Amino acid sequence: MSIDTIGAPAARRAVLAAQGFTDPRPGGPVTRRHLQRVLDRVRLLQLDSVNVAVRAHYMPVFSRLGPYARGLLDDAAWAHSARRPRLLVETWAHEASLVPVADWPLLQSGAKRSGWWRHYGALVEGNPGLVEDVLAAVKELGPVGAGELEEALGGASRPRPPGATWWERSDVKRVCEYLFGVGALLTGTRRHFQRLYDLPERVLPPEVLAAGPADPEQSARTLLLRSASALGVATEPELRDYYRLGPVTSQRAVAELVDAGALAPVAVRGWERPAYRLPGAPVPRRVTGRALLCPFDPLVWERERAERIFGFRYRIEIYVPEAKREFGYYVFPFLLDGELVARVDLKADRAAGVLRVPGAFAEPGADTVRVVAELAGALREMARWLELDAVVVGERGDLAAPLALASR
Repeated sequence: MSIDTIGAPAARRAVLAAQGFTDPRPGGPVTRRHLQRVLDRVRLLQLDSVNVAVRAHYMPVFSRLGPYARGLLDDAAWAHSARRPRLLVETWAHEASLVPVADWPLLQSGAKRSGWWRHYGALVEGNPGLVEDVLAAVKELGPVGAGELEEALGGASRPRPPGATWWERSDVKRVCEYLFGVGALLTGTRRHFQRLYDLPERVLPPEVLAAGPADPEQSARTLLLRSASALGVATEPELRDYYRLGPVTSQRAVAELVDAGALAPVAVRGWERPAYRLPGAPVPRRVTGRALLCPFDPLVWERERAERIFGFRYRIEIYVPEAKREFGYYVFPFLLDGELVARVDLKADRAAGVLRVPGAFAEPGADTVRVVAELAGALREMARWLELDAVVVGERGDLAAPLALASR
């Protein structure tokens, strides 16, 4: 089998095209159709509890489409009707993620490795009555939070009815996490970002439920093709990491896809590992435009890959003591014309109504005059999207002073 060889710049452009950064931004208001286009590209949106600047799942859509009503994504994920069916459902994918509803059976098929909730398996097996009580309570009360279930099932300060069993509150929460992990419970909606559990039949479309259990081997192949579509060019470990498949499952499935001609091997100059892409995947001649990227954007969440593709060493420093942080608490890379040229530490100060930039740093060799002009525009656009009145730049970093002037 002949293997194509491409240069690292071509691979980078293919990656950016796959992630939607060569698609034109909407000329008017962002609609559900535009959102669907982004979802077709990235395949999933990672959820995270950090809300320093903006919740992680909102930002990749903004990075690709520009300002949009966040309620559009909320409705797609957590509200549905006969006229506007749910587009997304929560499950464990890369991490806790929003995925297209049609992909939920693939992720529940057994193709993925069991997650951390498997440690609660002994609790579930040893307490079948607790599982029954949780499911019955969700059926009656749902969508319902774990705290409300704990109150209902776990030691509320009122007389115990004859014959009733009340459970330890922590056990109720663990069982909820386990049942969510295995797909017996889903997120019906969210309240102040708190997950409210509901039954799958009240969350998923009937056609998804009626499809029945998916075959794990076929599901693994399908998920890897989803990964290849989203990543553009990727090594086997990167393909597997997108949905956190196991190495044996992934390696076997990749070999099968190559044999079937569904996945094409490609050698990238400067990459030590062999890579893969979809046959006929586009490689644009150039990439233009700008975007701020949150730490959980799929373009950069795999840090070694980001460093190999963009020459951009990136680590999230949330858990680093403040005195030891190199760039800041919650740092956004800045993409400009296909290169990662700068990074900014961001915080939405909602009380003051400003987007704060405690630190701003250029990458070596960047055209700082142009970077400052474009970055200032991107920050103003983000501030308006977040309904903040101004951008306030701090003093850390070599871009801080010129960026402060440009942002006034």
